[in-house]
Amino acid sequence: MEITSNGNICGIPDRHVAVFAFPFTSHPSLLLTLVHRLVSMSPNVVFSFFSTTKSNQALFSDLKCNNIRPYDISDGIPKDYVSVGNPEEYVNLFLAVAEEEFRKGVKVVEKDVGLKIGCLLADVFLWFSGDMADEMSIPWVSWYTGGAHSLSAHFYTDLIRQKYDEIKGLVGLDDEIADLIPGLKTIRLSDLPEGIVLGNLESPFSTMLHKMGRSLPRATVVPINSFDELDPELNKNLSSQFNNFLNIGPFNLISKENSLSKVDEFSCLSWLDNQKPRSVAYICFGTFFKPPPHELVELAEALEETQTSFLWSIKSDSNKHFPKGFLERICANGTGKVVLWAPQIQVLEHSAIGVFITHGGWNSMLESLGVGVPMICRPFVGDQQLNTWMIERVWGIGAKIEGGRFTKHGTACAVKQFLSSNELSIGRKKRIEALKELAHKAVEPNGGSTKNFKTLVDIITSKSTIIFIS
Repeated sequence: MEITSNGNICGIPDRHVAVFAFPFTSHPSLLLTLVHRLVSMSPNVVFSFFSTTKSNQALFSDLKCNNIRPYDISDGIPKDYVSVGNPEEYVNLFLAVAEEEFRKGVKVVEKDVGLKIGCLLADVFLWFSGDMADEMSIPWVSWYTGGAHSLSAHFYTDLIRQKYDEIKGLVGLDDEIADLIPGLKTIRLSDLPEGIVLGNLESPFSTMLHKMGRSLPRATVVPINSFDELDPELNKNLSSQFNNFLNIGPFNLISKENSLSKVDEFSCLSWLDNQKPRSVAYICFGTFFKPPPHELVELAEALEETQTSFLWSIKSDSNKHFPKGFLERICANGTGKVVLWAPQIQVLEHSAIGVFITHGGWNSMLESLGVGVPMICRPFVGDQQLNTWMIERVWGIGAKIEGGRFTKHGTACAVKQFLSSNELSIGRKKRIEALKELAHKAVEPNGGSTKNFKTLVDIITSKSTIIFIS
């Protein structure tokens, strides 16, 4: 195993926390954001941050923090490995070696830092970290990047499977089912994340999620990136099941200064300055997801036919799938702007944005909610289907694109509806503004998320056990 680190601790640390990242999608960056927040309130604690070489190189290229030490572990990819083209294959390769790699890494960093690990902060997916914490007799903090609804789905997997076996054949996958998840009135099986009742339940990823859900009651703390007022019934139920269930977000409101420091290299904001209030559709499907080529065509044609003003952040390799002459036409008539990257929070905050067309990822949802912009969702994988269900059917602040796929007709109808001033759109706007206000209050000095974070800090920085290595 290759171990690397940078930065030296100023003075002698009195607490050592090991941090285990799940090195895929936005998981490691959110975990590092959490660690930065912890560092700001615990300057005498050193955090050993474990992730793969590729992940750490991206995260720590500009980091100048002596209290956080990155350590590389293997990604499990064999030398001269030839990919089969399935993104999940890399997750499976990592999972095959993860526990052994983290265990070896812990031994190395304890010698390197000269201080026994006193707390283990791990991504919730890394369920085996609970066993490691038990063996070391230290607190285990199991961090979840999503919301209470998707965490509940994984925690109650056994219960959901039992209920599914009872109703199988009586209801369809798209039928609404009452009380399938405690704290959630209705849900559809088709909107549950894969690995609960649908998909390959024996895959390494599904097995990981199942073990994760079963292990959570053992955790000392389960913090999540959300706020109490968003899902009161779900939060109440999970609080009764876990030792310390803490909503400590939304992170996008707490870490706003960092997000606003990025340069608007494609002049998105100046272009928006010339648009009418609430007239623009902002389109972005995150860093890791994109619709298939035929859906990109349908979406582009719908925008052009309806003459909708739009700002579209999309990878360069997807531009080739646009209809012939699309980029030239929208550039000539000024109705749209296509860029490789946009400062998303600043864009969503702009008064010109009227709707966010998104994949329904949790971070994007929180960013949109935080500025009061309704959403049109086209979910792909993971918790995105369930997030979309909550956005449309529980919170009432957006809608799933008709049929779950972009078509020219369905997209045109959705865009017209969201950018109009009809009763439905006004209702969505009122609901998201109310949630926006609650989210902002949660992160104020006396807000619920702020108080919960202080509780988390107290647990992580407790000095009841400090063991130096001679």
